[in-house]
Amino acid sequence: MSQNPKRILVFAAHPDDEVLGCGGTIARLVQENHIVHVCILGEGATSRFERREDAPNVLINELATASQKAANVLGVSSVIGLGLPDQRFDTLPFLEIVKKITTILNEIQPEVVYTQHGGDLNLDHAITFRATLTACRPFQGATVREVLAYEVPSSTEFAFGKFYPVFQPDTFINISPYLDAKIAAMYCYAPEMRPFPHPRSEEALRSIATRWGTQVGFDAAEVFQTIFRTKP
Repeated sequence: MSQNPKRILVFAAHPDDEVLGCGGTIARLVQENHIVHVCILGEGATSRFERREDAPNVLINELATASQKAANVLGVSSVIGLGLPDQRFDTLPFLEIVKKITTILNEIQPEVVYTQHGGDLNLDHAITFRATLTACRPFQGATVREVLAYEVPSSTEFAFGKFYPVFQPDTFINISPYLDAKIAAMYCYAPEMRPFPHPRSEEALRSIATRWGTQVGFDAAEVFQTIFRTKP
């Protein structure tokens, strides 16, 4: 139990990225008495249709409901959805995305931010990373003291290290007691899961956590790349 609880904000491009990338870490942070909020930029559904307006609202609502259920499993304090067009972040003015993120930062006043990794195959992830970093610039008076990027199975590794920046984790979080919570939260997004050996299968997620854990002597771990860290 932390004696100095922090306000932590997790940015995710799509519903389920927050669980895939740091679900176990979120559960651990909550257990340690930190206050965790999640902001999901995209609605996560409309790219399945040729035109965004063709997507039934029920699909968007189902994903929003799943996000809240996953948050409840992990103990998240709040989930904020921005409703940006799925897989179409590049059609929006970049400044518009930055301003939306800045508004959330001003509301939550986090000290630590987790976000997508900038070298992911998924373009929405890369844009989320850059927009988050832009909004979190460490000007005087800024509350954010630390920004970390997480991997997302089925996106980060499928870039095959060809997009800059390459994911190079430097922070390993022991999630051994929280891996089951991560999996339970992911099952809130059951339609997004796939059979093994897909990276979004339960077996693969457990295997990924085990693989990272073996590098540092844990049964299971999630990994992050530090983007910046400042001390007051």
